[in-house]
Amino acid sequence: MLGRFHEIGLATADIRASVEFYERLEFSQAPTGDTWAHPYGVLTDGRVFIGLHQRRSPARSLTFVRPGVAEHVPLLRARGIEPAFVRVGDEVFNEAGFHDPAGHLVTLIEARTYSPVDRGPESKSLCGYFVHLSLPATDFDAARSFWEPLGFVAGEECDSPYVHLPLTSDHLNLAFHRPRTFDDAMLVFRDPDMAGRIARLREMGVPFLDDLPRGLDPKRNALIAAPEGTVLLLLEGDD
Repeated sequence: MLGRFHEIGLATADIRASVEFYERLEFSQAPTGDTWAHPYGVLTDGRVFIGLHQRRSPARSLTFVRPGVAEHVPLLRARGIEPAFVRVGDEVFNEAGFHDPAGHLVTLIEARTYSPVDRGPESKSLCGYFVHLSLPATDFDAARSFWEPLGFVAGEECDSPYVHLPLTSDHLNLAFHRPRTFDDAMLVFRDPDMAGRIARLREMGVPFLDDLPRGLDPKRNALIAAPEGTVLLLLEGDD
């Protein structure tokens, strides 16, 4: 239904600052085309692709490539998914978007907007191994019912390291956490020696946040924030 995962699209007021932040964390830039008129860049660790858009737009979108967007919109409506926007035509880059039950935006685009990068999924940034994008949701059952028909497979609800519902797919793993755990989305990374990684990042002057999800040891887990506001959660543990 969704096509292939393309990027986590993020709005930034200062694309240079955002790009430099992720490059410091040893993310790689992907070559981008001229699809968008606004400044645009893509950073990746080999597993997650972060699309930085310097424009007025929603703060975050899960973006998938689905050729034939115009023909696909009626299929979404037939499944009870009403698009939030549809931009199709001969003179525009075709795209359509809709929201999940928790209000998170999903965007389908006609074609890729960046080229492949010579970096495999086993690669790591200074943050460790990317595990999933965790999104706040009050109703896990609604999230499961919405996302599974779209190609995601929900696992059992987990209590550790905090209550969350994991969902897997071929190219992007998601999780849903309670808003009381953290009220925003988090890019989640793991590493057995996360304490060592955190120490190195502190030495580099990377800015850390104080409000860790309840129960996490701040010596072995941490939150950092990118210039555009994206939160990265660093967890100690196996990949």
